[in-house]
Amino acid sequence: MKAIMADDGTFYYHIQGVAEGTSYSIIYQDKADRDFQPDVEQLLADFEKSLSVYDDDSIISRINRNEDIEVDRYFKAVFTRAKEISLLTNGTFDISAEPLFKVWGFSSKGKNIPDENRIKELKKSIGMDKLTLENNRIVKSDPNVILNANAIAKGYSADLVASFLEDHTCENYLVEIGGEIRLKGLNTEGENWRIGVDRPGEDNPIPGQDLQLILQITDKGIATSGNYRQFYIENGQKVVHTIDPVSGYPVKNNLLSATVIANDCITADAFATAFLVVGTEKALEWINNFPELDAVFICDEEGEYKVYCTPDIQKHVIAV
Repeated sequence: MKAIMADDGTFYYHIQGVAEGTSYSIIYQDKADRDFQPDVEQLLADFEKSLSVYDDDSIISRINRNEDIEVDRYFKAVFTRAKEISLLTNGTFDISAEPLFKVWGFSSKGKNIPDENRIKELKKSIGMDKLTLENNRIVKSDPNVILNANAIAKGYSADLVASFLEDHTCENYLVEIGGEIRLKGLNTEGENWRIGVDRPGEDNPIPGQDLQLILQITDKGIATSGNYRQFYIENGQKVVHTIDPVSGYPVKNNLLSATVIANDCITADAFATAFLVVGTEKALEWINNFPELDAVFICDEEGEYKVYCTPDIQKHVIAV
């Protein structure tokens, strides 16, 4: 735990570490000067035992093997919200699309472009309508359904840490887990928190190194999805890691980065993925249907970066 003196002479505390296959960084103010890192790490470890596909003994891994297992509160919350957002986004957000990511080489070692018949076959086992939660157990209408909640889980874990801090009377904090963020109160300068949005260039591999803009904001969840860092070239074709669960193919649109601002991070995380799938035009149309959401979209227009912001978020944008 590292102490940081605020401009008013009080102290904030910074803790950081590794969880969920990524890093976390948390800044908080606590009048009792408590070190919350052991509690946070235990919370995140418990969360991974529920939703990590990299842990063979996790709940989600056992569900993927069709074992009879009761889900915990973490899995239940993520599954329920994922199903709700899948319905709201016409299936463009779908945590059952894992077989598509594998066949396209993003959840497996092999990089290859599958044929049309293979895609059609896999799509038969994809869709949240094939899953129900009954008596705290997941029931599949198709045993071949495979889940991966990575596109929503980090956002929810940020919400969980935020809830923990609030339960311990912390009024000012920034929680960041793998780039997904939850904010409350003021920073060490007594102002709203400042959050950088990366320039979405292939030559910008390090988060925070080269910013497109800065948001000055608080009391929100923020998540960004982009397709400019994870891709491969096969037979001269660029294959991005954003897969459309409806078509079964990687997306081909000019939207490079979608940053979503919501009341919680689980919602921001899922919608950022969905907007990246549908592209700029459709995302701008959809955002009007969700007044509780704001967004920053960065797209490629003839080789130039073009930024689109929802009206309510424009006043929070600081030019770099």
